[in-house]
Amino acid sequence: MTKTENTDHIWARAEIESPCIKICVIEPKSRLCTGCLRSIDEIGAWSRMSPEARKAVMAELPDRAAKITKRRGGRAARLK
Repeated sequence: MTKTENTDHIWARAEIESPCIKICVIEPKSRLCTGCLRSIDEIGAWSRMSPEARKAVMAELPDRAAKITKRRGGRAARLK
């Protein structure tokens, strides 16, 4: 057994996992993270939220993608 296998049980939780995908960029207009689609306030409060509050946020995430302003192409568009 490896060292991490010995401690896996310590980190296991019976709660809703964070939707974070480690692409943490806040879109200025919507103020939503472009990775997980949560607001800055939701990200900050996530660890203190009840399971019910987390479920409510998770249910809203699919509809939030439309609120993020599409980028105009960035560097790739400028090089064309």
